[in-house]
Amino acid sequence: MQPSERLIGGLGSSSDDAQRITCVHADRCGGCPVIALPYGEQLALKRGRVVQSLSRYPALELVYTEPVQPAEPVVEYRSRAKMIVAPGGKLGLYAKGGGHQVVDIPSCRVVASVVSVVAALLRERIKADEAAKGPLAPIDSGGSLRAVDLREVRGRGGEHVLVTLVVQRDRAHDRAVYAAAAEELMRAEPRVLGVALNFHEGDSPQILGSETVVVHGAASAPDQIGGATHEATYGSFVQAHRGQAERVHKTIIEVLGIGKAPKRPRVLDLYGGSGAIALALAGAGADVQLVESFAPAVAQVNDTAKKAGLSVRGEAGDVASALRRFAEQKQTFEGAVVNPPRRGTSALARELLARLELPAVAYVSCDPDTLARDLDHFTRLGYSVASVRPLDMIPLTDEVETIALLRRTGLVAPKVLWEDDEVFVVEKGAHEPTTPQGEYVTSLVARAKKLADAGDAVPVNRIDVGTSGLVLFARRAADAPKWQAALQHESARKIYLAGARGITPSKGAITRDLREDGKMYSARTRYRRLAVASGHSVLRVVPEQGRTHQIRRHLAAIGHPILGDDRYGHAPTNRFFEEKNVLDRTFLHCVRLELTHPNTGNRLIIEAPLPGDLKSVLERTSGPGTLRFLDHKQALGHSGVSSLPPPPTGESTPSELLPSLRDSASRLSILDVDSSTPTIHPQLQTDDDAS
Repeated sequence: MQPSERLIGGLGSSSDDAQRITCVHADRCGGCPVIALPYGEQLALKRGRVVQSLSRYPALELVYTEPVQPAEPVVEYRSRAKMIVAPGGKLGLYAKGGGHQVVDIPSCRVVASVVSVVAALLRERIKADEAAKGPLAPIDSGGSLRAVDLREVRGRGGEHVLVTLVVQRDRAHDRAVYAAAAEELMRAEPRVLGVALNFHEGDSPQILGSETVVVHGAASAPDQIGGATHEATYGSFVQAHRGQAERVHKTIIEVLGIGKAPKRPRVLDLYGGSGAIALALAGAGADVQLVESFAPAVAQVNDTAKKAGLSVRGEAGDVASALRRFAEQKQTFEGAVVNPPRRGTSALARELLARLELPAVAYVSCDPDTLARDLDHFTRLGYSVASVRPLDMIPLTDEVETIALLRRTGLVAPKVLWEDDEVFVVEKGAHEPTTPQGEYVTSLVARAKKLADAGDAVPVNRIDVGTSGLVLFARRAADAPKWQAALQHESARKIYLAGARGITPSKGAITRDLREDGKMYSARTRYRRLAVASGHSVLRVVPEQGRTHQIRRHLAAIGHPILGDDRYGHAPTNRFFEEKNVLDRTFLHCVRLELTHPNTGNRLIIEAPLPGDLKSVLERTSGPGTLRFLDHKQALGHSGVSSLPPPPTGESTPSELLPSLRDSASRLSILDVDSSTPTIHPQLQTDDDAS
């Protein structure tokens, strides 16, 4: 690197901001998408991502996001490189703009220097084997090699590399053939400590498969990050930037107060990976209970901790299962570290973690959208966000790592959208039951009773746990029946915004009897398609009755189940949307209630904005355009309320007069459509609709 390109001194000055890193592959390679920006602008962009994600949620919009902690260095920092193999000796990344064209990156600016040396040797061997039909010939040339995974490790002996060759299982040669190639590579470059094979299955989009076997050399290697040393294995997760990983460890130790208390705190480390964080915490004075699903990694952690005399106990298993057991055993911890994969923690894991009543949780995230979604849920579980500290883990990209500190502060009351002396309307969040259920930490009722004059409140309507939206409460049980009658009157409407699998007809009505408690009841649901997002439908849905799971069952019956519906939905689509689009619940939101006030006769129209997680899904699937369109059409709800005077005795309000009667906060929107829609009558099936 030329001296003029090095970022030195304090960031933020005009001279530093004007400096840029250059790369000969920048025009085609998609690996460093913001390399053209001055470094200060890159940091501002990353902070903006975190701020934008948090601002989608009212509970988080006032949380302060600290400036992004810069990295040093910003080149030759990557301690791990996963590279795709292509004909012609190419070893690199996919090109910009999609597709599967591989850009060869022999002079990549960001990978560690020792990784670059090993990659260069592999390029020559891949090219030679392509001509000779050898074991390292690319799969697109009739060979078996799909990719390589190069892991830098550092210790007292300097810098070394663990090499993983990703081969297609059904094309793989005998392992002895790869062992011979590995031995040759290690003779050519002594800093290669060992070579392993990873077997790729079928057409999986993941680079690495589930099975890895060492064919030559070391089975693992010690890797030092800051003051902690963990055992690195082939294909295992590691933070991209070694210096920033050390900063993560120090920040967690600081925010959890490890080493400051008179006794050793007991700390949970969830999604513990290679154990780098757990070992650092133990070295600072904590007793650490680690949970990680990958059993070989756990065995390495336990062995390393034992040899170093550190108090770490690792167990292999599912995080939710471990948390459930800890809760049942009434185990106590002074804090926890949560470092999940990009998709975030599961809703169940968040519930069970809250059940432990931990005083502090440090949440480490590599995706601002899943971070914000999970933090929003934690605020309903009795936690508040004390700090948000982003850092630049992967310079020259738009990715950002964030450490959020959560403190247990107790339940908070829901926001009131409308109220009078008898009732109030609040918005229920996702993953929250309306009334207490044994497996859930809290409920909307419990939070609603924290409101003034609501100690005896009861819900007038209920919505499913995975559904968000409007719930009407009566302050006293004696008033509930008349409000229930008002909601059940034919003039009342509950309007939902839904995401449905596939592209539905533009509008329709589904008439199908539904079974409840062993009896069949008539049910009709009207819908209108508002938009298409990435091949799926955004719908306005009006159930004419309030049967159990009516919308979900009806849409599933016509082949367009609600996205994220784990009971009636399409499991592969649900998995994709959770992995890629942060959707971990049913895409269903009660956006609007319309009813006549039983005392005054006024027409009430109450709306709740689309919650942040569903906004995030729409943005990730179709960009901001769909949200802008729906907002322009006033289909996303708002925080306003309208009260219309009753019509003259014996008359109804003509629909053409409604715009002049509603106030500016409740204008006619795309939610208001005619009811003369074609009707679909799905064939009645038995025993598929148990409530």
